[in-house]
Amino acid sequence: MFYISTRGAAPVLRFDEAMMTGLARDGGLYVPDTIPVLSADEIAAMAGLSYEETAFRVMRPYIGGTFDDDEFRRLIATAYAGFGHTSRAPLVQLGANHFLLELFHGPTLAFKDFAMQLIGQLFQAALARSGQRITIVGATSGDTGSAAIEAFRGLKGVDVFILFPHGRVSEVQRRQMTTPVEANVHALALDGDFDDCQARVKDMFNDFAFRDAVGLAGVNSINWARVLAQVVYYFSSAVALGAPHRAVSFTVPTGNFGDIFAGYVARRMGLPIDRLVIATNQNDILHRALSSGGYVTDGVKPSISPSMDIQVSSNFERALFDAYGRDGAAVAALMAELGKGGFHISPNALSSLRQTFASGRCSEEETLATIARLHATTGEVLCPHSAVGVKVAEEHLGDTPMITLATAHPAKFPDAVERAIGLRPALPARMQDLFDRPERLTRVANDLGALESLIRERTGR
Repeated sequence: MFYISTRGAAPVLRFDEAMMTGLARDGGLYVPDTIPVLSADEIAAMAGLSYEETAFRVMRPYIGGTFDDDEFRRLIATAYAGFGHTSRAPLVQLGANHFLLELFHGPTLAFKDFAMQLIGQLFQAALARSGQRITIVGATSGDTGSAAIEAFRGLKGVDVFILFPHGRVSEVQRRQMTTPVEANVHALALDGDFDDCQARVKDMFNDFAFRDAVGLAGVNSINWARVLAQVVYYFSSAVALGAPHRAVSFTVPTGNFGDIFAGYVARRMGLPIDRLVIATNQNDILHRALSSGGYVTDGVKPSISPSMDIQVSSNFERALFDAYGRDGAAVAALMAELGKGGFHISPNALSSLRQTFASGRCSEEETLATIARLHATTGEVLCPHSAVGVKVAEEHLGDTPMITLATAHPAKFPDAVERAIGLRPALPARMQDLFDRPERLTRVANDLGALESLIRERTGR
């Protein structure tokens, strides 16, 4: 298995190289050169397996010789040992043909833990062999940062710097990033929005002198290993509802397109997915792009679902790569246009995307109303991102079972939930002292040179 860049001008890499590299040197994102297909019998055989064994069977074809089977199984087991539910990703029925996939039982109460806990183990194993030291720089709209810091805190051979938009994450999200005491993790509050954070991270990767000097690595969803780990829960949940003997659909609240792209990969691997529905909040660029063909940025509007407050959805590039027939030059041209404000998807590519993806939008008022209604009718308390997913999913219900991804625990967004239902959701017992822990963060300007100087100073590189 080899990995190629979506822009067609970077070296072809093995799994371990692609994982440690993150962003390709031509600015593109790494994808497998081929997608392995599992047979119906192989998918059916996953019924009744543990989440960990399902993860092994889904991911094994992608890793080549990076880890042998016994080591890979051990790394997976360690990654998910700290989750608070034995099923890891349990399903809850909301109504006829509508199910909620709870992805918030990990250490930081968000779906990002499924990928980040595993990546932490994979990185540590790879670095132990090489003796290398790396610097991880990531951007977050809230959940990726806390999951990355939790996964890498205290690990040898790794320094972690997470950029988050100052004043635009929930207090719980911020404190999860700023209260760890380990010296190798650094929370940086950047003056700007998430797109600014993401842009500065990409700028650092494209500054090759800096990149090579500090040993830069990435754990945002630009990293293929992140996407791969998220493919697993599509298989585990679909099989629980009868796949491959019947098809299922998924609705995914998404801003950066990584989580739903994982569903696309699962579909390409042979999982019988009928529809993949993109659910957006008021920052609805993905819904607008699929509806009109125009991917045009329009400024980020702060919302009660801040992890989706994004206009530049990095992983959409991976979907475009396939929609344009894996033409790296065409994708590079689109991304150059995006730097000037946007681009228009060609008719053939748009038709290809629409054959796989549907979409919908949920306003702030509809988000609050959905939280209130679901609490009243089912007793389920949704975080605002999950509520966006449920509202859009309800517009796409049919004969095929629909699984909506619940991406975060409601206690991560207590203000929004309290506005909707009048009750403030409690944090799990292990996090009850979160608001008493001292914070440690650095406020930084939206300036590449200043960020690079800070990172060089703290890493001594």
